[in-house]
Amino acid sequence: MRDFDEHSITDAVIDRFKDTPDPRLKQVIGSLVHHLHDFVRDVEPTFDEWLAALMFLTRTGQMCSDTRQEFILLSDVFGVSMLVDAINHRQPEGATETTVLGPFFVEGAPVYPNGADIMAKDVPGERVWVEAQITDAAGAPLPGAQVDVWQSDGDGFYDVQRPELTEASLRGRFFSDAAGMVKFWSITPLYYPIPYDGPVGDLLKATKRHPYRPAHLHFMTVAEGYETLVTHVFVQGDPYLDSDAVFGVKTSLIDEFPLQPPGLAPDGRRMEKPWRRLNYRFGLKGAGPQDT
Repeated sequence: MRDFDEHSITDAVIDRFKDTPDPRLKQVIGSLVHHLHDFVRDVEPTFDEWLAALMFLTRTGQMCSDTRQEFILLSDVFGVSMLVDAINHRQPEGATETTVLGPFFVEGAPVYPNGADIMAKDVPGERVWVEAQITDAAGAPLPGAQVDVWQSDGDGFYDVQRPELTEASLRGRFFSDAAGMVKFWSITPLYYPIPYDGPVGDLLKATKRHPYRPAHLHFMTVAEGYETLVTHVFVQGDPYLDSDAVFGVKTSLIDEFPLQPPGLAPDGRRMEKPWRRLNYRFGLKGAGPQDT
């Protein structure tokens, strides 16, 4: 086949992939070609515009490193990450809603005992005592669940963005006790911008969008026989709850973080300044077909 025009070329390209042995790969490529060609026909880019798009993607790849994933940010700001998450996590009643993993999860976080402080260095901010109960969707406690937690510091940076740090800070791994509880000290999270010194930031600036995420704590929970739960808990009253740069906010994931007066904390620590408290239940979805 030859002499393709703007209408006939799409079927011809899809036909070239007809011998793809993996049926799922064949389906995905065919759909991609179809929608991509329809997009090009819709916007009718000039050669300079198409080159600019290719260079944007090139720069996006060049920004990726061991501590930064610019393509995840790009997926996030277009809402694709949350769309994929929603399709893959249709939760039953009683199971906690999911949200994006984000680009700053790190494998191998330090393991702490219950009640530990995950702040490895002094950072500004109000202290917060976190009590997280891990249960199944019906509310039955799940002992021995692995719970990773991580958050940004008072300046809006994660530890992996701080080259001067020699150890993990504001992140850690816990295991739930016999009552399904995980408890630890941290700082109350604050809103912060996603990295916007690269091509994703340029896109946000060009479209008059802000780069901010509302204040949140990350949680990832793993328990045998249950789907891994990746989610956040957001701070009630944050100014960016309705305009999260990555579309990750869900009402059920917002909590008060109520202010507590100076005095004895639940673990016996004497607090000289006001502090906050979070008490949240995380319900896990069973991994079997009964929850699909």
